[in-house]
Amino acid sequence: MSKPFFKNKGPFKISEIINLLNIKIDVKNKDQYINDIKDLLTCEKEDITFFHSKRYKDIAKKTKASFCLTTKGLINELPKSCIALTVDNVLVSTSKITSLFYPDSIIDDFDETVKKINDTKFKDKVNFGQNVLLGSNVSIGSNCKIGHNTIIEKNVIIGDNCSIGSNNIIRNTLIKSNVRVLDNCVIGKHGFGFFPIKNKNLRYPHIGIVLIEDNCEIGCGATIDRGSMSNTIIGKNTYLDNQIHIAHNVKIGENSIIAGQVGIAGSSIIGDNVKIGGQAGISGHLKIGNNVEIGGGSGVIRDIPDNTKVMGYPAKNIREFLRDNK
Repeated sequence: MSKPFFKNKGPFKISEIINLLNIKIDVKNKDQYINDIKDLLTCEKEDITFFHSKRYKDIAKKTKASFCLTTKGLINELPKSCIALTVDNVLVSTSKITSLFYPDSIIDDFDETVKKINDTKFKDKVNFGQNVLLGSNVSIGSNCKIGHNTIIEKNVIIGDNCSIGSNNIIRNTLIKSNVRVLDNCVIGKHGFGFFPIKNKNLRYPHIGIVLIEDNCEIGCGATIDRGSMSNTIIGKNTYLDNQIHIAHNVKIGENSIIAGQVGIAGSSIIGDNVKIGGQAGISGHLKIGNNVEIGGGSGVIRDIPDNTKVMGYPAKNIREFLRDNK
């Protein structure tokens, strides 16, 4: 279910992938087909994955992929069943292969399939405002409301008893039941992923989705980017305040409360029952434990264990922060 909105153009022979990357490697069966590109955790046999940081070595040891893009220094962390393809830049190579499998995931042009809701089967099923547009294959549950000037693009799924406010754009998103999305939100667009190469920037494809679980509220002006390889997830009963940015692949647990103007960078994992004060910033690829409290204006640049209160920049234990700032 990680990328239901993008069509996989594969399979491709491993020889085609090697030629695309312009690398030299002796693979016994060059005619072997590769079905998909996935992350280390979700890949299966006859998939290709990527491994670019020792931070993920424990996951890499268990990967089921047949091939893995990596560097010479990380080869020994892979299981013998996975053949390493060594490249100079793992993420750039991953971008190229992802573009091969999912060429439609790079550009986020507007959805040309949209129609006025009055011209769809939902005209008598949804309570809606003026100028509401729906794309093809949209699913909307019972007892839902959609505000003025909102666009629900193709393939979006919305559960029961949901309220979608005015001036929203939603795409590549699965919304469960009893969810409120307030006004002026952008959900499911391409994340901020690119690589500067010479005099241009190479866009990184984003083939994941946004998943918003039951009983959540998304505040006004929030931006939630879809996942690049995995999904961006907002857990059950989590409330986001206004002007929040959730980057690609971020996973927020259940029963969390995040105040206004918080920014969470890509691939960070936020636990259950977490409280984050206004204008706090969380760097990418971090793990924030359960029952953590982060003070307003804090800058989090390292992992935080369960049941911890932090504040400041860089964020530190609240007692240490108060002592240092007497």
